[in-house]
Amino acid sequence: MAGRGDNVRPKSGAVIDSEPLRQAITGCVRSVAGDAQVEVVFANERPGLTGERMRLPEISRKPTAQEIAVTRGLGDSMALRLACHNSDVHATMSPQEPDARLIFDAVEQARVESIGARRMAGMASNIRAMNTEKYAKANFVNIDTQEDAPLSEAVAMMVRERLTGEKPPQSAGKVLDLWRSFIEEKASADLQDLSKVMDDQKAFSRLVRKMLTSMQMAEDFGDDEDQDESQETDSEEDQPASNETQEEQIEEEAGSDAAPAEESEASQEQMEDGEMDGAEMSEDEMSDDLDEDSETPGETRRPNSPFDDFNEKVDYRIFTQEFDEEISAEELCDEAELDRLRAFLDKQLAHLQGAVGRLANRLQRRLMAQQNRSWDFDLEEGYLDPARLVRLVIDPMQPLSFKKERDTKFRDTVVSLVIDNSGSMRGRPITVAATCADILARTLERSGVKVEILGFTTKAWKGGQSREQWLAGGKPPSPGRLNDLRHIIYKSADAPWRRSRRNLGLMMREGLLKENIDGEALMWAHNRLINRPEQRKIMMMISDGAPVDDSTLSVNPGNYLERHLRAVIEQIETKSSVELLAIGIGHDVTRYYRRAVTIVDADELAGAMTEQLAALFEDTSSAPRRSGRARRAS
Repeated sequence: MAGRGDNVRPKSGAVIDSEPLRQAITGCVRSVAGDAQVEVVFANERPGLTGERMRLPEISRKPTAQEIAVTRGLGDSMALRLACHNSDVHATMSPQEPDARLIFDAVEQARVESIGARRMAGMASNIRAMNTEKYAKANFVNIDTQEDAPLSEAVAMMVRERLTGEKPPQSAGKVLDLWRSFIEEKASADLQDLSKVMDDQKAFSRLVRKMLTSMQMAEDFGDDEDQDESQETDSEEDQPASNETQEEQIEEEAGSDAAPAEESEASQEQMEDGEMDGAEMSEDEMSDDLDEDSETPGETRRPNSPFDDFNEKVDYRIFTQEFDEEISAEELCDEAELDRLRAFLDKQLAHLQGAVGRLANRLQRRLMAQQNRSWDFDLEEGYLDPARLVRLVIDPMQPLSFKKERDTKFRDTVVSLVIDNSGSMRGRPITVAATCADILARTLERSGVKVEILGFTTKAWKGGQSREQWLAGGKPPSPGRLNDLRHIIYKSADAPWRRSRRNLGLMMREGLLKENIDGEALMWAHNRLINRPEQRKIMMMISDGAPVDDSTLSVNPGNYLERHLRAVIEQIETKSSVELLAIGIGHDVTRYYRRAVTIVDADELAGAMTEQLAALFEDTSSAPRRSGRARRAS
């Protein structure tokens, strides 16, 4: 990175204190990206950019000049991506064909890197070092045939050469030379025009799509887009309208497009309900049902929640929800890192595989025992009914009689696992929590029970943007909760475990675990669960103790979050149909929850979980909960 980083260039191979260099690189990254909130982490992991979190290689104790340049080049490349790249435009213009998309992505990265290289000589040097290292690791120098040379990299090299005037480094080998004649023959005219629109991503992408069309790898994007834009321009000139009117028209058109599918699903449910109730529905009721049915599958019903106006009743305030976040695990981490973190978790699970099978078999037997078996007799096909064979002896002309087991649907059950992702869970506790979630998800899924796995923490230590807004507003007294929530969906109830298993590895990620506000997390998980269509709903809270958030507790009473948690637990245990169970990781949580068990080590997991889950499932009726607390596992 040109500028600040040059002031801390150490001698190659010398032992250095890497912290000043890290700070300099971080400052340069944020400056180039134009975002002071970018999080820069140095780790012995694969470099990557996820949202505003940038992962760069760890700097060794005796770094070489090449190592430092590569690290700075990676930082420059990712910062330029944040500053000069619009993901929405990229997604809209991206071709559907896989090979074409690879070229499109590689060329876009070459564009953003070329912008920085043309503006700053130091940045150009860093990016050159990064690409030299990249091609060397890919062993491009030993590629001798066009079949082995990746076309996407060759096109990106060609584009970078046209935009910056720099030839590919020696480590790139013959990759570009093997494809140069093909690329120039097919798209020479388009390549010449790229530098004219380098700063306009949309125009640049359109030209790249045209280039891909010339190479017979994708369809041209320009014609339809130009026609749409001309139609929009004509309509604006002929029929000027306010922004509000246009938005209303868009909403009406979107609603009309979505209506047929929603109405077809809703009408079936309404007909079934109508036959059972023998009553007609008013237009208002039908529209309400249509609105409800248009939600995500499995979350369609919107019954009255026991938490309506709950915070006002218990005098709990939230300063702002503007910066709160509900996000899936895939959005927080790239696939490669998720796979690596999952592999680490699998090592912790290796000695518990036998326990998983035993637990699953015991629970499955318990669940299957609750299903009443019944048969239909005197059928024309099915299993031969031996009890009717005597009729054949008496009268050989009698037809054979068959029977078939009647499908008996076990009362639907869904379990929500809510896992504390606070900093105090770091290390062994979070590993145990992830182990719990993994074993329970596999076990219950084998038993026909749907499982949802959620996590809760905060986006920042000590308040984040919520606190900054409070400070900017003059520090009004008694602000209430003063931090940015981060609620993570590791596995939705409708997603199979095999597709979500690697998401649990995210809990092993450094920097994820921060502070915990348990009361609001329970309300969030409860509201997701209460909207499910299943008849029986069970929520398991996996935590290591009381809620803690320094920002909130510094400006509110010391028991502010704990008091709210107790009120939420009381509301669920007394007013909701959701059954609540707590699992304490190394801490006794029975002082909060009526049903609770404490696990100190993962080795105790199989026995403790078997006992608790067997107790939960032994009663198939929705009988009142036990008033006594569960026995703490020793």
